[in-house]
Amino acid sequence: MGCCVSTSSRSTCSSGSNGNTVLRSCFEIGFNGQKRTRRTFCDNVISLKHLHSVPNRIFMNGKSRTSCIFTQQGRKGINQDAMIVWEDFMSEDVIFCGVFDGHGPHGHLVARKVRDALPIKLLSFLHSCESKQTGPGKACFKGNLKPDGEDSEKDCSAEDKLNSLWQEAFLKAYKAMDKDLKSHPNLDCFCSGSTAVTLVKQGSNLFVANIGDSRAIMGSKDSNGSTIAIQLTVDLKPDLPKEAERIKRCKGRVFALQDEPEVCRVWLPFDDAPGLAMARAFGDFCLKEYGVISIPEFSHRLLTDKDQFIVIASDGVWDVLSNKEVVEIVCSAPSRSSAARIVVDSAAREWKLKYPTSKMDDCAVVCLFLDGKMDAESDYDDQGFSSATVLSNHSGNPIESDDGQKSEPSLQRNFTVRSSDEKETYSGLTADVEGEPPSAQDQNWLGLEGVTRVNSLVQLPRFSEERPNP
Repeated sequence: MGCCVSTSSRSTCSSGSNGNTVLRSCFEIGFNGQKRTRRTFCDNVISLKHLHSVPNRIFMNGKSRTSCIFTQQGRKGINQDAMIVWEDFMSEDVIFCGVFDGHGPHGHLVARKVRDALPIKLLSFLHSCESKQTGPGKACFKGNLKPDGEDSEKDCSAEDKLNSLWQEAFLKAYKAMDKDLKSHPNLDCFCSGSTAVTLVKQGSNLFVANIGDSRAIMGSKDSNGSTIAIQLTVDLKPDLPKEAERIKRCKGRVFALQDEPEVCRVWLPFDDAPGLAMARAFGDFCLKEYGVISIPEFSHRLLTDKDQFIVIASDGVWDVLSNKEVVEIVCSAPSRSSAARIVVDSAAREWKLKYPTSKMDDCAVVCLFLDGKMDAESDYDDQGFSSATVLSNHSGNPIESDDGQKSEPSLQRNFTVRSSDEKETYSGLTADVEGEPPSAQDQNWLGLEGVTRVNSLVQLPRFSEERPNP
């Protein structure tokens, strides 16, 4: 959870609607020039006003045909995490998933806004990019591409075009999302923001875009038949060399406070504030001129039969559980529909053990099973959960409105840190198998240290006449 707190309300402008409505178009990306036979997303015009009535879209505790999601409020105020699984995203074989971790006074509203608007923007820009590449009336690119025989060279070229198509759509959607947040008339994002880990599974193709320090991993079988953890995203922290270099080049500052030496933060050039603990985020416009960006890291991989499931979670989970531990928890869950809840429950127990005197962070988990199967029985029914599109919030918060107007006021949040050994493990990690978990000696957290780290608040920005001109 990045700590970027403010009582300022400087950034309010007129609202834009760029990418918020998806028009009728060929969103089923086909390559062979065949006519569409399956229902596609473009059969209906979707806008933010009608978003919550869209079928096969879940964003609160529950399950779908291929996934389960669960979030639990921490002990720092309103739950600022948001999540989504949207099946039949643009056609029947496409799934969109995302986790968004808000921070700052209005972080919960930012996370929810991004959750709702970003997928629609992605569809809009995907259609725009597709039309530009193929031209009107031409065939589109099919999602499930596998080189085969004589057509392998042609398929590889199509795969490159498909990858380029999604990459351009993701980059434009993220850019438009941040622009809309900046101009939103009722949402102050000056010192509030959100992470985002979003992925699209289209056939055997997996496209991932990430900003901030939420994380996506995959459970996959190795040659011995054991399920191993593969990290799909990198935690984009300010202490990563390329992130720190960019921030310093833009006159921002990167350093850690004395009482939390392992947490590098981003600071204004003229003030020891706000102390954002991530290098990329939506919002946080007080730092956008000083190196914090909303450009996502994008990746594409072809899934195989060995790939079992994907877990996306906010840092409230990763602060206390390793990739390997999360994979083991999912594999040992009594049912697939309970996997996300059990991961959150395990994280809550670890918080009490490792940080006994600190406040637990919010946790949000999405578990996507790649074979498209779920349990025949639902243990959620016994707990009052269902697979409906809209479900009650487990944390007890009021049901959120589209614009968050009826939500509780947000409390200031801080950041909980990993041990130095964990930081070294993850800082240079790309999409590769995680190593062994830290030993018991490495995990010797002290309760007093936890309190110091969690409750250390940085100074709020001083935006007054004393502020020097940049």
